[in-house]
Amino acid sequence: MSGILYFDCRSGISGDMTIGALLDLGIDRNKFIRQLKELGLKGYELQITEKKVNGISATDFKVTLTDENSYHHVNLPDIEKIIGNSGLNNKIKGLSKKIFRCIAEAEMDVHNLPVEQVHFHEVGAVDSIIDIVGTAICMSMLNPDSIYSSPLHLGSGFVKCSHGLIPVPAPATVEILKGVPVYSTGIQGELVTPTGAAIVKTLAAQFINLPSMKIEKAGYGTGKKSYDIPNALRVFFGQEISLKELQPEELLLLETNIDDMSPEIYSFLFPLLFKKGALDVYLTNIIMKKGRPAVMLSVLCEPENQAGLKNIIFTETTTLGIRQQIIRRDILERETITMDTRFGRIKAKAAFKDGRMLRLTPEYEECKRVAEEQSMPLRKVYDLLAAEIRAFISNRSGFDDPRSGA
Repeated sequence: MSGILYFDCRSGISGDMTIGALLDLGIDRNKFIRQLKELGLKGYELQITEKKVNGISATDFKVTLTDENSYHHVNLPDIEKIIGNSGLNNKIKGLSKKIFRCIAEAEMDVHNLPVEQVHFHEVGAVDSIIDIVGTAICMSMLNPDSIYSSPLHLGSGFVKCSHGLIPVPAPATVEILKGVPVYSTGIQGELVTPTGAAIVKTLAAQFINLPSMKIEKAGYGTGKKSYDIPNALRVFFGQEISLKELQPEELLLLETNIDDMSPEIYSFLFPLLFKKGALDVYLTNIIMKKGRPAVMLSVLCEPENQAGLKNIIFTETTTLGIRQQIIRRDILERETITMDTRFGRIKAKAAFKDGRMLRLTPEYEECKRVAEEQSMPLRKVYDLLAAEIRAFISNRSGFDDPRSGA
């Protein structure tokens, strides 16, 4: 099971909205503030308060400058030096620098300057340094396995910056979001800032609708302006689930009765069917009309593979017809685990239900290899590994040993 962080950007995204939403997930705020102080920045105060947005409780993260001239018009090398000289860990430093470089490269394209000569203007002030490094601190504390985002709602109109009025989205935002799905509903205002764009562009692996997941927490971070829609970034954190956990799997069962074919053909037929996508192939002894002994060939497959499998059956067997029916099956989640054993590293197949391990079984091919190498009966290899498997899983939470009565 993997931890998923999902950014729901239907009201846009900015740096302060991001930190507010991530803190709202339940991050230790005192620890967060202690790590921010490792930056060594001066001339600011933090305010973290609860605020209602259209009746929804959200976290408002605000940086108030006490020295308007602090770190004004800094460039990328200046910011990288500030981050590099801080007491933060390398993971936080690396992510912070990556986000700032994303902005710098966008500004470089807009102003046609070398990246080192780009002055950050609005995104170079103390508040934006804190927004970006603070986001990196939050990500380090959450440590999600996967990060996704919704398409981005941009807004429209014009926004005032150091150069005067510029269109929404800002030119730097457009450069950052090239290749990212975006849209606008005509709301007047800058819903996605360059800082917010750089953060989500750097973090998100994909921009998709809400993935299949079990939501454990939801956090809301407020913006500073009021619109017709709730001005809050929403984030979800939870566990990834497969579609198979949401609904039974639909498969196709192909069957045919055969009473006039040499058994030798089946040993040739089975590998062909598996290679063409069969999930399972088996024979059942049956008695046909006139008392003739025969076999029923059954092939389980996904519907999209049926044409190729039917062609093989018609070509390689003596059948004149194939029955088919749609079936549904529920399956356990499976995972291959490598164990250290007395025989070296052995692969075993683990089965889970609702996140709980039900069983762990060594792979047959692994056991066969050990039996041949050790000149040992296969059954003895299984017995010796069974004891090691019980020891391996005894400390794993959520294991149900069928013999324990659990």
